[in-house]
Amino acid sequence: MSSRASQKVAVLLGGPSAEREVSLSSGRGCAAVLRDEGFEVVELDAGPDLAARLLEIAPDVVFNALHGRWGEDGCVQGLLEWLKIPYTHSGVLASALAMDKERSKEMFRAAGLPVCESGLFAKSEVAARHVMAPPYVVKPNNEGSSVGVYLVAEGANTPPNLSDDMPEIVMVEAFAPGRELTTTVVGDRALGVTDILTDGWYDYDAKYVPGGSRHVVPADLPPEITAACLDYARRAHVALGCRGVSRTDFRWDEARGLEGVILLETNTQPGMTPTSLTPEQADVFGIGFGGLCRWLVEDASCQR
Repeated sequence: MSSRASQKVAVLLGGPSAEREVSLSSGRGCAAVLRDEGFEVVELDAGPDLAARLLEIAPDVVFNALHGRWGEDGCVQGLLEWLKIPYTHSGVLASALAMDKERSKEMFRAAGLPVCESGLFAKSEVAARHVMAPPYVVKPNNEGSSVGVYLVAEGANTPPNLSDDMPEIVMVEAFAPGRELTTTVVGDRALGVTDILTDGWYDYDAKYVPGGSRHVVPADLPPEITAACLDYARRAHVALGCRGVSRTDFRWDEARGLEGVILLETNTQPGMTPTSLTPEQADVFGIGFGGLCRWLVEDASCQR
């Protein structure tokens, strides 16, 4: 590409998913820092006229700051491939696989990575009886940011009372106890491990409300646990075919040692808000927010 000053970057943000507000925060922060890095930046709220707006703006690169369905499940990536506009983060297939929690678990199992027992079930069946021995977790198969997550405690007498807006097919997985850990991969480098401390479940508020959680980075862990998280995050990134940046989440049951490390999921569009884990971890390991966003733009391409 030509010099930064002549590069026009369209930052996609907002969109129609359940994670719209998170995406608006991520996108505005990324747009601001990219302007500081010398790029010409246009913020574009992704709506039904997205293709027409992109053709009108004619950006050199699209910075994808969308979260949730349509933004990180391969849909917008396919549109950008069709329009032949270079874009950041993962491509169509990796995005679709990572967003489909059960299919990504199948990929992880095939790669020899440790994941929980899980399955897809009809919402009506899950609401009528225990489809798995408690404790277990019920969640949409294709949402992120802990949207629509139900924890069924050990010894629960009744199945969960699922809300009407839950999808007709949901994922049920065995509950993995222990500490909440996460590792960011940039390119082919796993950066480090963050230990996420909360007073309860790491839910939407714990992720995005200031003070909702405390992050210890680098995490105070035995060396073999840190090494395992770095290794598993890199292998998950490769197994799905991710590009750019990904973040893989884990649970670690200390009582079980290395066998207690369980891979929960990989996020191909990690949050970039003021409370988000990926920019915080990158900064601790020597990549400032501006440098991270600049690298993503420079890494952009089609046919990802």
